[in-house]
Amino acid sequence: MSSNRYAIIRYQALDKCFRNKYCRFYMEDLIEACNEALYDFLGPNHEVKRRQIFDDIRFMESEQGWNIPLERIPDGKRVYYRYYKPFSINERPLSDDEMNVLTQAVSTLNRFKGLPQFEWIEGLLANLEDKFYLRGNGDYVIGFEQNLDYLASKHLHFLFNAIVNKQVVRVDYQTFKGKSHTWDIHPYFIKQYNNRWFLFGRNNKYMDEIVTIPLDRIVTVESSSLPYIENKDIDFDEYFDDIIGVTIPKEAKKERVVLRFSPERFPYVESKPLHGSMKVVDRENGLVELNIIPNKEFEALLFSFGESVEIIEPQWIREVIKEKIEKLFKIYSTCAHVVHTSSLPLQRHSEMDENIDV
Repeated sequence: MSSNRYAIIRYQALDKCFRNKYCRFYMEDLIEACNEALYDFLGPNHEVKRRQIFDDIRFMESEQGWNIPLERIPDGKRVYYRYYKPFSINERPLSDDEMNVLTQAVSTLNRFKGLPQFEWIEGLLANLEDKFYLRGNGDYVIGFEQNLDYLASKHLHFLFNAIVNKQVVRVDYQTFKGKSHTWDIHPYFIKQYNNRWFLFGRNNKYMDEIVTIPLDRIVTVESSSLPYIENKDIDFDEYFDDIIGVTIPKEAKKERVVLRFSPERFPYVESKPLHGSMKVVDRENGLVELNIIPNKEFEALLFSFGESVEIIEPQWIREVIKEKIEKLFKIYSTCAHVVHTSSLPLQRHSEMDENIDV
């Protein structure tokens, strides 16, 4: 292989490092990245030296190279390298066909009103239109249920990139009661449920279990210098198969749950199953069966049906729901006290979310 091919491998490895704004690449890291790339393509005995990396950077910054927008950021007595704006040496003009496809994509996205996290969809469209001189026209034709003021939106993009780039994050978390925690989290997965976003990962203090963190309770989040520990034992394509919602109680197990629905409600439930495991046991009597891990989201779902559903088995869930219904009965059996309408509902909501947090 010619020396020019060697150089191409090094340039691609350096470009990949410079583009990653979530990690700090010092000179020794750049050398290691180039050596790994050379090893992958050529095998052993092709190590690069520090002087060669300096020569490569000088060429990449020159007009004969790519005029890369590289900055050198001091960090104590050391320096790390990264692009100060989006750039790649692999950028090239789009073909006419690619430009047509991109224009159609922009036009389609512009028609969607209320997309989840629409703020950064708008930013993406603005960047595409500015960079490629595209203009997507069209009226909105579909709307999604969401909360545009939702606090999690400002963290979602950062955490998404942290997962992709395998970066530990330091999270300042505050409960609804005001108690604060600071955790180093190894992030693995993000999921939306009931109009809230949740982060799944491992707390550096408790690495033996998966933690669930609502994004709207995160006050600040930033990159951590701790080494990232990859997820090698949880398949998030299957992680939620046995539950409704996002929480899995400790030491919980899957159970057979039988529910009876009223004649008015049963057709709705049959057409929109509560869970993937649901099957109709007795259509005439409105009986359905689920095989799930019961959790608080399941309880909340049952209460949403009100008097239209009855838990047949297991008995322990029936008792739990019965106890809560009795508490509700006591509340509504007494005369209502006059309270300030702007304080009590919020207080009750806070207490409920503190316990359920979903």
